[in-house]
Amino acid sequence: MNEKDKEYEKRLREKECRRQQRRKEVLKQRMILGTVGGLLAVLLVTAGVSGIKKASKAAKEEQKRTEAAQKAEEARKAQDAAFTISAAGDCTLGTDENFDYERGFTGKYDAVQDPSYFFKEVKSIFEADDLTIVNMEGTLTEEETRADKLYAFKADPEYAKILTAGHVETVNLANNHTYDYGEKSYTDTIAALDAEGIISFGNDRTSIIEVQGIKVGLLGTYELRDHMGCEQEMKDNITNLKEQGAQVIIATFHWGEERENIPNETQIALAHSAIDNGADLVLGHHPHVLQGIEEYKGKNIVYSLGNFCFGGNSGPADMDTMIFQQTFTFVDGELQKDNVTNIIPCKISSAYADGYNNYQPIPAEGEEKEAILDRIEQYSQAVETKENTQENSDGDNADFSL
Repeated sequence: MNEKDKEYEKRLREKECRRQQRRKEVLKQRMILGTVGGLLAVLLVTAGVSGIKKASKAAKEEQKRTEAAQKAEEARKAQDAAFTISAAGDCTLGTDENFDYERGFTGKYDAVQDPSYFFKEVKSIFEADDLTIVNMEGTLTEEETRADKLYAFKADPEYAKILTAGHVETVNLANNHTYDYGEKSYTDTIAALDAEGIISFGNDRTSIIEVQGIKVGLLGTYELRDHMGCEQEMKDNITNLKEQGAQVIIATFHWGEERENIPNETQIALAHSAIDNGADLVLGHHPHVLQGIEEYKGKNIVYSLGNFCFGGNSGPADMDTMIFQQTFTFVDGELQKDNVTNIIPCKISSAYADGYNNYQPIPAEGEEKEAILDRIEQYSQAVETKENTQENSDGDNADFSL
Protein backbone atom coordinates (compact mmCIF):
# COMPACT_ATOMS: atom_id res chain seq x y z
CA MET A 1 0.00 0.00 0.00
CA ASN A 2 1.44 3.27 -1.07
CA GLU A 3 1.45 6.44 0.90
CA LYS A 4 -1.62 7.78 -0.80
CA ASP A 5 -3.68 4.79 0.10
CA LYS A 6 -2.46 4.88 3.68
CA GLU A 7 -3.53 8.48 3.95
CA TYR A 8 -6.95 7.64 2.56
CA GLU A 9 -7.43 4.84 5.11
CA LYS A 10 -6.40 7.11 7.92
CA ARG A 11 -8.98 9.72 6.94
CA LEU A 12 -11.68 7.02 6.80
CA ARG A 13 -10.83 5.82 10.31
CA GLU A 14 -10.80 9.37 11.65
CA LYS A 15 -14.16 10.01 10.00
CA GLU A 16 -15.58 6.84 11.50
CA CYS A 17 -14.23 7.83 14.90
CA ARG A 18 -15.83 11.21 14.64
CA ARG A 19 -19.14 9.59 13.56
CA GLN A 20 -19.01 7.19 16.49
CA GLN A 21 -18.14 10.06 18.79
CA ARG A 22 -21.09 12.09 17.55
CA ARG A 23 -23.31 9.03 17.95
CA LYS A 24 -22.16 8.62 21.54
CA GLU A 25 -22.80 12.31 22.19
CA VAL A 26 -26.26 12.07 20.66
CA LEU A 27 -27.06 9.00 22.74
CA LYS A 28 -25.71 10.76 25.81
CA GLN A 29 -27.84 13.85 25.10
CA ARG A 30 -30.86 11.66 24.58
CA MET A 31 -30.20 9.94 27.88
CA ILE A 32 -29.81 13.27 29.58
CA LEU A 33 -32.99 14.57 27.98
CA GLY A 34 -34.80 11.39 28.89
CA THR A 35 -33.66 11.63 32.45
CA VAL A 36 -34.62 15.29 32.61
CA GLY A 37 -37.96 14.49 31.03
CA GLY A 38 -38.54 11.73 33.51
CA LEU A 39 -37.67 13.98 36.34
CA LEU A 40 -39.97 16.63 34.96
CA ALA A 41 -42.74 14.08 34.62
CA VAL A 42 -42.22 12.94 38.19
CA LEU A 43 -42.22 16.54 39.31
CA LEU A 44 -45.40 17.22 37.39
CA VAL A 45 -47.13 14.14 38.84
CA THR A 46 -45.89 15.03 42.29
CA ALA A 47 -47.10 18.57 41.85
CA GLY A 48 -50.45 17.25 40.64
CA VAL A 49 -50.85 14.94 43.63
CA SER A 50 -49.75 17.70 45.93
CA GLY A 51 -52.25 20.00 44.29
CA ILE A 52 -55.00 17.46 44.74
CA LYS A 53 -54.02 17.00 48.37
CA LYS A 54 -53.96 20.74 48.90
CA ALA A 55 -57.33 21.09 47.20
CA SER A 56 -58.73 18.26 49.32
CA LYS A 57 -57.31 19.83 52.48
CA ALA A 58 -58.73 23.21 51.49
CA ALA A 59 -62.13 21.61 50.87
CA LYS A 60 -62.02 19.92 54.28
CA GLU A 61 -61.04 23.18 55.94
CA GLU A 62 -63.89 24.96 54.14
CA GLN A 63 -66.30 22.25 55.29
CA LYS A 64 -65.09 22.68 58.85
CA ARG A 65 -65.59 26.44 58.60
CA THR A 66 -69.11 25.88 57.24
CA GLU A 67 -69.97 23.44 60.02
CA ALA A 68 -68.55 25.81 62.64
CA ALA A 69 -70.63 28.65 61.19
CA GLN A 70 -73.75 26.45 61.28
CA LYS A 71 -73.09 25.50 64.90
CA ALA A 72 -72.53 29.13 65.80
CA GLU A 73 -75.83 30.04 64.14
CA GLU A 74 -77.61 27.25 65.99
CA ALA A 75 -76.08 28.45 69.26
CA ARG A 76 -77.15 32.00 68.48
CA LYS A 77 -80.69 30.85 67.76
CA ALA A 78 -80.67 28.87 71.01
CA GLN A 79 -79.70 32.06 72.81
CA ASP A 80 -82.53 33.95 71.10
CA ALA A 81 -85.71 32.03 71.79
CA ALA A 82 -89.29 32.45 72.97
CA PHE A 83 -91.81 29.90 74.19
CA THR A 84 -95.28 29.93 75.75
CA ILE A 85 -96.52 27.71 78.57
CA SER A 86 -100.16 27.08 79.49
CA ALA A 87 -101.11 26.06 83.03
CA ALA A 88 -104.42 24.67 84.27
CA GLY A 89 -105.56 23.39 87.64
CA ASP A 90 -106.84 20.17 89.19
CA CYS A 91 -107.50 17.34 86.74
CA THR A 92 -109.10 14.25 88.28
CA LEU A 93 -109.38 11.78 85.42
CA GLY A 94 -111.45 9.25 87.31
CA THR A 95 -113.86 9.03 90.19
CA ASP A 96 -114.47 7.84 93.72
CA GLU A 97 -115.99 4.33 93.78
CA ASN A 98 -118.79 5.65 96.04
CA PHE A 99 -119.91 8.32 93.56
CA ASP A 100 -122.92 7.88 91.30
CA TYR A 101 -121.69 6.03 88.19
CA GLU A 102 -123.98 7.67 85.65
CA ARG A 103 -123.11 11.20 86.69
CA GLY A 104 -119.47 10.44 87.40
CA PHE A 105 -116.36 10.77 85.27
CA THR A 106 -116.12 7.04 84.59
CA GLY A 107 -119.73 6.93 83.42
CA LYS A 108 -119.02 9.80 81.01
CA TYR A 109 -115.87 8.09 79.72
CA ASP A 110 -117.74 4.83 79.08
CA ALA A 111 -120.57 6.72 77.40
CA VAL A 112 -118.49 8.77 74.96
CA GLN A 113 -115.81 6.09 74.30
CA ASP A 114 -113.52 8.86 73.12
CA PRO A 115 -110.52 10.16 75.11
CA SER A 116 -110.47 13.36 73.03
CA TYR A 117 -113.94 14.36 74.31
CA PHE A 118 -112.70 15.82 77.61
CA PHE A 119 -110.24 18.46 76.31
CA LYS A 120 -112.04 18.98 73.01
CA GLU A 121 -112.96 22.62 73.72
CA VAL A 122 -109.48 23.66 74.90
CA LYS A 123 -107.35 21.43 72.68
CA SER A 124 -106.63 24.21 70.18
CA ILE A 125 -105.20 26.36 73.01
CA PHE A 126 -102.92 23.62 74.29
CA GLU A 127 -101.97 22.62 70.77
CA ALA A 128 -100.83 26.16 69.95
CA ASP A 129 -98.59 26.61 73.01
CA ASP A 130 -95.14 25.08 73.56
CA LEU A 131 -95.80 23.37 76.90
CA THR A 132 -98.95 22.58 78.90
CA ILE A 133 -98.85 21.84 82.65
CA VAL A 134 -101.73 20.55 84.81
CA ASN A 135 -102.13 19.04 88.28
CA MET A 136 -103.00 15.35 88.00
CA GLU A 137 -105.10 14.65 91.10
CA GLY A 138 -105.80 10.95 91.35
CA THR A 139 -104.34 7.60 90.31
CA LEU A 140 -104.29 5.52 87.12
CA THR A 141 -104.20 1.99 88.44
CA GLU A 142 -105.96 -1.37 88.71
CA GLU A 143 -105.19 -1.64 92.43
CA GLU A 144 -108.20 -2.46 94.64
CA THR A 145 -106.94 -1.62 98.13
CA ARG A 146 -108.21 1.87 98.86
CA ALA A 147 -106.55 4.25 101.30
CA ASP A 148 -108.55 4.98 104.45
CA LYS A 149 -109.81 8.42 103.47
CA LEU A 150 -113.03 10.22 102.62
CA TYR A 151 -112.34 10.59 98.91
CA ALA A 152 -110.05 8.37 96.84
CA PHE A 153 -109.79 8.72 93.08
CA LYS A 154 -108.68 6.25 90.47
CA ALA A 155 -109.19 5.30 86.84
CA ASP A 156 -107.95 2.72 84.40
CA PRO A 157 -104.40 3.43 83.13
CA GLU A 158 -105.82 3.94 79.62
CA TYR A 159 -107.29 7.25 80.84
CA ALA A 160 -103.82 8.74 80.33
CA LYS A 161 -104.83 8.96 76.66
CA ILE A 162 -107.14 11.84 77.67
CA LEU A 163 -104.08 13.98 78.30
CA THR A 164 -102.28 13.14 75.07
CA ALA A 165 -105.47 13.67 73.08
CA GLY A 166 -105.74 17.11 74.69
CA HIS A 167 -102.07 18.05 74.04
CA VAL A 168 -101.11 18.08 77.72
CA GLU A 169 -97.39 17.31 77.98
CA THR A 170 -96.58 17.53 81.71
CA VAL A 171 -98.36 16.83 85.00
CA ASN A 172 -97.64 17.48 88.68
CA LEU A 173 -98.09 14.47 90.99
CA ALA A 174 -97.34 16.14 94.32
CA ASN A 175 -100.79 16.27 95.92
CA ASN A 176 -103.07 14.63 98.49
CA HIS A 177 -104.42 12.00 96.06
CA THR A 178 -101.07 10.66 94.86
CA TYR A 179 -101.33 7.46 96.94
CA ASP A 180 -105.11 6.92 97.01
CA TYR A 181 -104.63 3.21 96.33
CA GLY A 182 -101.25 2.75 97.96
CA GLU A 183 -97.64 3.06 96.86
CA LYS A 184 -98.19 0.87 93.80
CA SER A 185 -100.98 3.11 92.57
CA TYR A 186 -98.43 5.93 92.46
CA THR A 187 -95.90 3.94 90.43
CA ASP A 188 -98.72 2.63 88.22
CA THR A 189 -99.74 6.23 87.50
CA ILE A 190 -96.19 7.18 86.53
CA ALA A 191 -95.96 4.12 84.26
CA ALA A 192 -99.28 4.93 82.57
CA LEU A 193 -98.17 8.49 81.93
CA ASP A 194 -94.76 7.35 80.67
CA ALA A 195 -96.46 5.00 78.22
CA GLU A 196 -98.21 8.01 76.68
CA GLY A 197 -95.07 10.14 76.62
CA ILE A 198 -96.36 12.46 79.35
CA ILE A 199 -93.71 13.88 81.69
CA SER A 200 -94.60 13.72 85.39
CA PHE A 201 -92.89 15.38 88.34
CA GLY A 202 -93.50 16.14 92.00
CA ASN A 203 -92.11 15.68 95.52
CA ASP A 204 -88.54 14.36 95.09
CA ARG A 205 -88.97 13.85 91.32
CA THR A 206 -87.98 16.89 89.29
CA SER A 207 -87.90 17.07 85.52
CA ILE A 208 -86.19 19.06 82.80
CA ILE A 209 -87.77 19.40 79.38
CA GLU A 210 -86.24 21.25 76.42
CA VAL A 211 -88.60 23.79 74.88
CA GLN A 212 -87.48 25.76 71.82
CA GLY A 213 -83.89 24.97 72.77
CA ILE A 214 -84.37 26.22 76.36
CA LYS A 215 -84.09 23.86 79.34
CA VAL A 216 -87.21 24.22 81.51
CA GLY A 217 -87.06 22.78 85.02
CA LEU A 218 -90.23 21.55 86.75
CA LEU A 219 -90.81 20.78 90.42
CA GLY A 220 -93.88 20.05 92.50
CA THR A 221 -94.29 20.56 96.27
CA TYR A 222 -97.03 19.17 98.54
CA GLU A 223 -97.63 21.66 101.36
CA LEU A 224 -100.72 20.34 103.14
CA ARG A 225 -98.92 17.81 105.36
CA ASP A 226 -95.84 19.72 106.51
CA HIS A 227 -96.76 23.34 105.71
CA MET A 228 -93.54 25.40 105.96
CA GLY A 229 -91.71 22.14 106.67
CA CYS A 230 -91.77 21.44 102.92
CA GLU A 231 -89.68 24.52 102.18
CA GLN A 232 -86.31 22.78 102.35
CA GLU A 233 -87.34 20.10 99.86
CA MET A 234 -88.49 22.85 97.52
CA LYS A 235 -85.17 24.70 97.86
CA ASP A 236 -83.21 21.50 97.28
CA ASN A 237 -85.22 20.75 94.15
CA ILE A 238 -84.55 24.22 92.74
CA THR A 239 -80.84 23.82 93.44
CA ASN A 240 -80.87 20.41 91.75
CA LEU A 241 -82.54 21.83 88.64
CA LYS A 242 -80.02 24.67 88.45
CA GLU A 243 -77.16 22.18 88.63
CA GLN A 244 -78.73 20.28 85.74
CA GLY A 245 -78.67 23.44 83.63
CA ALA A 246 -82.29 24.59 83.87
CA GLN A 247 -82.66 28.06 82.34
CA VAL A 248 -86.29 28.55 83.44
CA ILE A 249 -87.69 27.02 86.64
CA ILE A 250 -91.43 26.54 87.21
CA ALA A 251 -92.44 25.63 90.76
CA THR A 252 -95.89 24.17 91.42
CA PHE A 253 -97.50 23.85 94.85
CA HIS A 254 -100.46 21.88 96.13
CA TRP A 255 -101.43 24.09 99.04
CA GLY A 256 -103.91 26.37 100.74
CA GLU A 257 -107.43 25.96 102.06
CA GLU A 258 -110.35 24.54 100.12
CA ARG A 259 -112.90 27.02 98.76
CA GLU A 260 -110.87 30.00 100.00
CA ASN A 261 -110.24 32.69 97.37
CA ILE A 262 -107.47 34.45 99.29
CA PRO A 263 -104.12 32.68 99.88
CA ASN A 264 -102.98 32.17 103.44
CA GLU A 265 -99.68 33.26 104.96
CA THR A 266 -98.00 29.90 104.31
CA GLN A 267 -98.81 30.08 100.60
CA ILE A 268 -97.41 33.60 100.35
CA ALA A 269 -94.26 32.72 102.33
CA LEU A 270 -93.53 29.60 100.24
CA ALA A 271 -94.19 31.40 96.96
CA HIS A 272 -91.81 34.22 97.85
CA SER A 273 -89.21 31.73 99.03
CA ALA A 274 -89.43 29.82 95.74
CA ILE A 275 -88.75 32.99 93.74
CA ASP A 276 -86.05 34.16 96.15
CA ASN A 277 -84.31 30.83 95.53
CA GLY A 278 -84.53 30.90 91.75
CA ALA A 279 -88.03 29.99 90.52
CA ASP A 280 -89.25 32.02 87.54
CA LEU A 281 -92.95 31.16 87.88
CA VAL A 282 -95.09 29.74 90.72
CA LEU A 283 -98.31 27.82 90.04
CA GLY A 284 -100.75 26.74 92.76
CA HIS A 285 -103.74 24.42 93.15
CA HIS A 286 -105.89 22.56 95.71
CA PRO A 287 -108.41 25.17 96.91
CA HIS A 288 -110.75 24.06 94.03
CA VAL A 289 -111.53 27.74 93.40
CA LEU A 290 -109.65 30.62 91.82
CA GLN A 291 -107.24 32.79 93.78
CA GLY A 292 -105.34 35.91 92.79
CA ILE A 293 -102.12 36.50 90.88
CA GLU A 294 -99.20 38.38 92.39
CA GLU A 295 -96.11 39.80 90.71
CA TYR A 296 -93.17 39.46 93.08
CA LYS A 297 -89.68 40.61 92.05
CA GLY A 298 -90.83 40.60 88.45
CA LYS A 299 -92.04 36.98 88.65
CA ASN A 300 -95.63 35.73 88.65
CA ILE A 301 -97.35 33.77 91.40
CA VAL A 302 -100.69 32.17 90.44
CA TYR A 303 -101.98 31.18 93.87
CA SER A 304 -104.77 28.88 92.66
CA LEU A 305 -105.75 27.84 89.16
CA GLY A 306 -108.95 26.23 90.45
CA ASN A 307 -110.44 23.00 89.10
CA PHE A 308 -110.18 22.08 85.44
CA CYS A 309 -111.09 18.65 84.09
CA PHE A 310 -112.32 17.63 87.50
CA GLY A 311 -113.91 14.26 88.17
CA GLY A 312 -114.05 14.93 91.90
CA ASN A 313 -117.46 16.61 91.82
CA SER A 314 -120.36 16.17 89.40
CA GLY A 315 -122.00 19.45 90.38
CA PRO A 316 -119.65 21.99 92.00
CA ALA A 317 -121.16 25.31 93.03
CA ASP A 318 -118.24 27.27 91.50
CA MET A 319 -117.41 26.32 87.92
CA ASP A 320 -115.12 29.26 87.14
CA THR A 321 -111.55 28.47 86.20
CA MET A 322 -108.79 29.70 83.93
CA ILE A 323 -105.84 28.82 81.75
CA PHE A 324 -102.83 30.93 82.68
CA GLN A 325 -100.29 31.54 79.93
CA GLN A 326 -96.83 33.09 80.06
CA THR A 327 -94.31 33.67 77.30
CA PHE A 328 -90.63 33.49 78.23
CA THR A 329 -88.17 35.29 75.94
CA PHE A 330 -84.40 34.82 75.75
CA VAL A 331 -82.02 37.27 74.06
CA ASP A 332 -78.31 36.39 73.93
CA GLY A 333 -79.05 33.58 76.36
CA GLU A 334 -80.57 35.89 78.98
CA LEU A 335 -84.17 35.63 80.20
CA GLN A 336 -85.91 38.92 79.52
CA LYS A 337 -88.05 40.79 82.04
CA ASP A 338 -90.89 41.44 79.57
CA ASN A 339 -93.37 39.31 81.61
CA VAL A 340 -95.85 38.61 78.80
CA THR A 341 -98.92 36.89 80.26
CA ASN A 342 -102.40 35.93 79.13
CA ILE A 343 -105.41 34.78 81.13
CA ILE A 344 -108.05 32.68 79.38
CA PRO A 345 -111.19 32.54 81.56
CA CYS A 346 -112.91 29.14 81.37
CA LYS A 347 -115.73 27.06 82.79
CA ILE A 348 -114.98 23.54 83.99
CA SER A 349 -118.06 22.23 82.17
CA SER A 350 -119.50 23.00 78.75
CA ALA A 351 -122.88 22.23 80.39
CA TYR A 352 -122.35 24.77 83.19
CA ALA A 353 -125.53 26.63 82.26
CA ASP A 354 -127.49 23.50 83.17
CA GLY A 355 -125.73 23.23 86.51
CA TYR A 356 -123.87 19.98 86.06
CA ASN A 357 -120.31 18.95 85.33
CA ASN A 358 -119.81 17.10 82.04
CA TYR A 359 -116.02 17.15 82.60
CA GLN A 360 -115.38 19.17 79.46
CA PRO A 361 -113.74 22.54 80.28
CA ILE A 362 -114.51 25.30 77.84
CA PRO A 363 -113.34 28.93 77.34
CA ALA A 364 -115.84 31.45 78.68
CA GLU A 365 -117.37 34.11 76.43
CA GLY A 366 -119.08 37.46 76.82
CA GLU A 367 -120.30 38.42 80.28
CA GLU A 368 -119.12 35.13 81.79
CA LYS A 369 -115.60 35.85 80.57
CA GLU A 370 -115.59 39.38 81.95
CA ALA A 371 -117.00 38.21 85.29
CA ILE A 372 -114.17 35.70 85.72
CA LEU A 373 -111.54 38.31 84.84
CA ASP A 374 -113.12 40.67 87.38
CA ARG A 375 -112.93 37.97 90.05
CA ILE A 376 -109.27 37.30 89.37
CA GLU A 377 -108.51 41.04 89.53
CA GLN A 378 -110.43 41.35 92.78
CA TYR A 379 -108.60 38.41 94.36
CA SER A 380 -105.25 39.76 93.12
CA GLN A 381 -105.89 43.11 94.77
CA ALA A 382 -106.86 41.28 97.97
CA VAL A 383 -103.45 39.56 98.01
CA GLU A 384 -101.73 42.93 97.74
CA THR A 385 -103.90 44.39 100.49
CA LYS A 386 -103.25 41.40 102.74
CA GLU A 387 -99.49 41.70 102.30
CA ASN A 388 -99.54 45.43 102.97
CA THR A 389 -101.61 44.85 106.09
CA GLN A 390 -99.23 42.13 107.23
CA GLU A 391 -96.20 44.39 106.66
CA ASN A 392 -97.82 47.23 108.61
CA SER A 393 -98.79 44.83 111.36
CA ASP A 394 -95.25 43.52 111.58
CA GLY A 395 -93.97 47.08 111.71
CA ASP A 396 -96.41 48.04 114.45
CA ASN A 397 -95.40 44.99 116.48
CA ALA A 398 -91.74 45.84 116.03
CA ASP A 399 -92.29 49.40 117.23
CA PHE A 400 -94.31 48.24 120.20
CA SER A 401 -91.59 45.79 121.24
CA LEU A 402 -89.09 48.63 121.43
